This record gives sequence, C-alpha cells and structure tokens, in this order.
Amino acid sequence: MKARTVRIWSVVHTWTSLISTLFLLLLCLTGLPLIFHHEIDELLGYAPQPEAHASAARATPQVVADAALAADPGRVLQYVSWDKDEPGLVMAFTNGAPDGAPDNATVRAFDAVSAKLLGPVGVGPMLIVLKLHTDMFAGQAGKLFLGAMGLLFVVAIVSGVVLYWPFTRRLRFATIRDSAARRVRWLDWHNLIGVVTVAWALVVGLTGVVNTWAELMLNQWKATELASMVAPYAGKPPPVHLASLDNVVVRAMQAAPGMEVAFIAFPGTPFTSSHHFAAFMRGDTVLTSRLLKPVLLDGETGEVADARALPLYLQALLISQPLHFGDYGGMPLKVIWAALDGLTIVVIGSGLYLWVARRGKRAPAKADAFARRAPVPS
Repeated sequence: MKARTVRIWSVVHTWTSLISTLFLLLLCLTGLPLIFHHEIDELLGYAPQPEAHASAARATPQVVADAALAADPGRVLQYVSWDKDEPGLVMAFTNGAPDGAPDNATVRAFDAVSAKLLGPVGVGPMLIVLKLHTDMFAGQAGKLFLGAMGLLFVVAIVSGVVLYWPFTRRLRFATIRDSAARRVRWLDWHNLIGVVTVAWALVVGLTGVVNTWAELMLNQWKATELASMVAPYAGKPPPVHLASLDNVVVRAMQAAPGMEVAFIAFPGTPFTSSHHFAAFMRGDTVLTSRLLKPVLLDGETGEVADARALPLYLQALLISQPLHFGDYGGMPLKVIWAALDGLTIVVIGSGLYLWVARRGKRAPAKADAFARRAPVPS
C-alpha cells in the first residue's frame, strides 16, 4: 500500500472514530447492563413472576383482555402479547387512545392461568438505560442520530482493518512491546483487541444501525404491504363492537398452521388498520420464532381478511434485534457478548488516549520549530 493511501485511510479512521467516540462509549456502557436486563429486573424486583397453579388450564385471551381493561379504567387496549420465554405471563398494553404514543402506554403482566394482575412491566432503572441506549430521550431524531454514529463506527472498523497490516506487518501477531514507550504499548493493545473483536463489532454495529431504522421500515410497510392488504375495506368505518379475542386467536391460528400468536394489535393501533385486528404469528424454532407473519382479521366478525409474509427488510430487522443484544443462546452467549462489549470499551478508550498522546507529543515539537524560526533580537 502506498504511503499516500495509508495517510488517507489513517485520516478516515481517526476522524470517524473521534466524531463517534463519546456516543459509542455511551452505547457500550448502556448496552452492557441491557444484555442482562431480565436478570437485573428480577434482582431488583421489577420482573413480575407467574403464580404456581395445580391446573395448567390457561385463561382465555378475552378473559385476560377484560382483566387488563378493568385494571386501567378509561383507557383502551392496544396490544396483548405472549412471550415465548415467559409462558406463564401475558402482557397487556393500554393507552389513552388506540394510536396513542408508545411513551404514554402502560404495560402490565397478567398470570396466564388466573388472569390475575401481577404488576407493571418496563419500569425501574433499566427503562432509563434503555432510553439512553436507543434514542437518548430524543425520540426518532435521537435514533437516527445514533444510527449515523453507528455508521461512522462501521467505517472506523473497516478503516482500522485496512490499516492493521501496514502498521503491524513487521511484528508477529499479538506482539506487545512491553519495553517500548507507554503510547507504543497501548497502540499494540489497541490493534490486538481491535482485530480480535472486529467480527463481533461489525455485527453489533450493523444490527444497531438497522434497529434505528425500525420506525422508518414500519412506516414503509404500512404504506405499501399493509395498505394493499386493507384496500378492500377502504372507506369503511371503524368497528363499533369488537369481535371476541378468543375468536380472533382461533381464526388466526387456523390461517397460519403450525404457528402460534406472538401478539395481537387492536384496530387503530400503529401495527394495523382502523378496521382490523392484526395477529402476528411466530414459528417454534430458534429462527422462525423471531420471524413474524401478520394475519389481518375483521374487527367486528373476526374473519380472516388477509395473511402475508413480512418483506425481507422487516425480517432482517426482526433477526437483528435479538442478535444485537446476544439474546439467542441463553446465559453463555450473554456472557460472551458482555466480555466483547468490555473489550470494545477498551478499544475506544485506548484510541482516544492514542490521539491525545500524539497531539501532546506534537505540541512541543511545533513550539520548538516556531522558536527556531522566530527572529533573534539584535
């Protein structure tokens, strides 16, 4: 590689890293506890636990829906969800209006057998950490900004890989020059840890960027696929009386054999139209349980209106979300993700130190050069 090419890549690596450094540190520091958010919520008492029951007969979806409305008078149901990792719980989302803002929603957990209210979900300190990590309390603008920082992070990784060979070609792999100056030792550690974690950093960086586009992707789906699915109902008023949720669940499962309901969106919510329930179905394998299939059902009769697979860009989003936090392989994968997150913090911090140390080294040299050029008084 020519010297000029190396200098160009070095400038790209330096400035993409510097511009995104503070925000990457924020993302790494908040991402670390989020890897263990469920365990932390349980430890702090913010994770509702199902009751023990002698009978395994589950409460019907309509019974849970009625319990959710009774627990929040004057508000409406937006969603009812069933978490595959918590089969003893059913989550209900209520809000002031069907299309109410997500920040105004209240999420409660109900026992899947007795439909008893167990407590709120999504409260406590981890909610603050999550908001800092996803949008810095700045809404969609914050998400897109962090997405841009994520893209700079990816460019910094790629440029770092390009520069790795020119800067280390005379050294054996994993060489740490302990007898050299402190800056040189940190450079060796920076290069070593960076190249060891490069694949993980690219995966987490790219999935993080994709996650910041979630709302844009959903809007695109609503404007195209969903609009086509509800076109036959154009001009019809919203349902006056909603179909039984029990009927909706049964018909949705008939329309998607071999799948189960992940969550149901009520008419008028952001995931469906003003006239339809939307049942989002999932499979039973590690991969298919992440890929949802929407089934639209008439809000008054519960009859199936349409069912289509999600487009590829939304499937990519659904896969990227758990992959970003290492939520695929249980505790062993979470521990690996946490260790790699910690190493990435070291890479970011050492990179900042190297830049500061380099500028500090240049400052005296520039001062000496200026003194030599200054006129000598006669």
